[in-house]
Amino acid sequence: MSTVQESVEVEVPVRTAYNQWTLFQEFPRFMEGVERVEQVDDRHNHWVTSVAGARREFDTEIIDQLPDERVAWQTTSGDIQQRGLVTFQPLDESHTRVDVTMEFQPSGMSEKAADMMGVLDRRVKGDLRRFKEFIEHRGEEEGGWRGRITPG
Repeated sequence: MSTVQESVEVEVPVRTAYNQWTLFQEFPRFMEGVERVEQVDDRHNHWVTSVAGARREFDTEIIDQLPDERVAWQTTSGDIQQRGLVTFQPLDESHTRVDVTMEFQPSGMSEKAADMMGVLDRRVKGDLRRFKEFIEHRGEEEGGWRGRITPG
């Protein structure tokens, strides 16, 4: 598996950053290549992506979610094998550090080549930059889910 780690500091309170991030269906507004995310229930999401002309569908499960601190997920079916963690750290009352760690298994020659060239690293970095612009421009979240999902 390959690993990507990126972070960004956003100029909003931790609650605002976390709440916006938990609106998974809004990911296409700032994540490149994400066409649609459907939240099936509190734990499960169905993703439709298109990267370099390759359309993929897969399902993820939230395996750990603690409000204002973290969201961890893993794929459960589809063309993509990945797991990840996003954490939220308050820096002060109006600034938050968002850290993303993703592990993924590239499949096929083109994905392996893209991985070696750092394409996913740049994509995640760009997605975080766009999240920063999105949430700072809005200044507030559009909603959010504050439930707790425990591992196991």
